[in-house]
Amino acid sequence: MSRFTRFAATSQSLSLTAMEEASRRGLREADLEDLFLALVLSDQPAGRALRELGITIGSARAAVEDYQKKQIASLGITASLPPSGDIVFHETGGYEWSKRALKLIERAGKKGRTADADAVLRELLDEPSGLIRELLGGLGTTPSAVLAELDRTPAPAPIALVAPTRRRGELRGVNASFIPAPVDEVWALLSDPARVPEWEPAIGAIDGFTTGADLAPTHAKGTQPADGAGPAGGVWMAHARTTHPDGRPLKVHEKFRRRTLELLQAEHGNHVAWRFTYPDVDTRLPITMIFDLAPTKGGTQLSTTMAWSTHQGWRSILSPVLHPLQRFLIWIRLFQISNAISRTFRHGHTE
Repeated sequence: MSRFTRFAATSQSLSLTAMEEASRRGLREADLEDLFLALVLSDQPAGRALRELGITIGSARAAVEDYQKKQIASLGITASLPPSGDIVFHETGGYEWSKRALKLIERAGKKGRTADADAVLRELLDEPSGLIRELLGGLGTTPSAVLAELDRTPAPAPIALVAPTRRRGELRGVNASFIPAPVDEVWALLSDPARVPEWEPAIGAIDGFTTGADLAPTHAKGTQPADGAGPAGGVWMAHARTTHPDGRPLKVHEKFRRRTLELLQAEHGNHVAWRFTYPDVDTRLPITMIFDLAPTKGGTQLSTTMAWSTHQGWRSILSPVLHPLQRFLIWIRLFQISNAISRTFRHGHTE
């Protein structure tokens, strides 16, 4: 991955998470404390270093709230902060970075720097306002301790937006992410057909269980294990979301309004695989979503794989031209899905 691509991917990830966190407190401007919260949730060594020091999203949020209370008190103002609520970033608008946070992120991407979350954290540790030092003090650590832990944390393999391995007629992308919840809770979310709309942004509703070639919508419930996961081989009918998160109407072509969901595999606690197909599209090219889970410090390490079947025959002549666009679209989808999974466990108070 080039420095520019790495910087763009890092900026996108940190920006979305930071602004989601700011939205919990009713703010439209994400500042250094929101950037810190986003780093705690990062899958990169920066996030792992912070979590190795015992910093969780719950404790970090509490430290931010304590810091803000102290700042208000230092001004001689007697007032209480409004309670933080759910993430409302997607239902509202008008969010932006503060000037100092934006400049800090830009410095992390300049020549000679790695342009990743580690570079952003190093810049934040050197930030002169004292904010990060005070936040870390409230969390029982120091900038020097974080820096030492960051230096000890091994760097991951180079990040690729889309995996280079590709079967004939298939594009395949992989995304790694950290989810701030235990493995069992994440697996329960990803294996439950009724909860697919929580992580797949394009799906608004799921009908009941259907079998075989019977694709007509039904509200009958399928036989499900006690843990809530659907049975492997089960097929459900999904319906496209018809409104944006903010309530605006969402136009969806008629042939893309229905989608069949087949649960291919559900290995408790470590693996889930789904196949998505549009029954009203002639080609019916499937998309396979594969989730691999493993416990990690503070939550779950999640690997999300998307395999997208491409057109065959004469259309394959054009496919090399379309591959860059397809790769970009896959990366966007993977990023959206991973963020939605994380957001599910970040509503309200984590701890």
